[in-house]
Amino acid sequence: MADTLHFSLVSPERELFSGDVKQVDAPGVEGEFGVLPKHAPFMTVLKPGVVRIHEDTGVTPVFVRGGFADVTPAGLTILAEEAVRLADVDATDIDAQIVRVRSDANDPGDETRRKRAAERLVYLEALRAALN
Repeated sequence: MADTLHFSLVSPERELFSGDVKQVDAPGVEGEFGVLPKHAPFMTVLKPGVVRIHEDTGVTPVFVRGGFADVTPAGLTILAEEAVRLADVDATDIDAQIVRVRSDANDPGDETRRKRAAERLVYLEALRAALN
């Protein structure tokens, strides 16, 4: 690629992507943004949503559960709280997880468990919406 942007997408579990790309679009807390080669440096917080990686071969969508994006002269790095390629997501499995987590979120017993379940439910519902 003649004019490319070096991009890395890292989650706590693994590095999901590292390479040269044409463009990356990401869900910032202040709005969606795109990064092209030679973009001005900045750092921002990400909200849950889809990162779109534009390569010569097409666009790869990756769902992130928030994190940080850092644009430097060397490229773009996204440190995601959680990330999954949408092509790897099974909608039926997500639907089943939503049902299980909803029951935990409504359990009157354990406040900590209820709070964690409510947070997970927000993530799962956003992931499910991204599949549509």
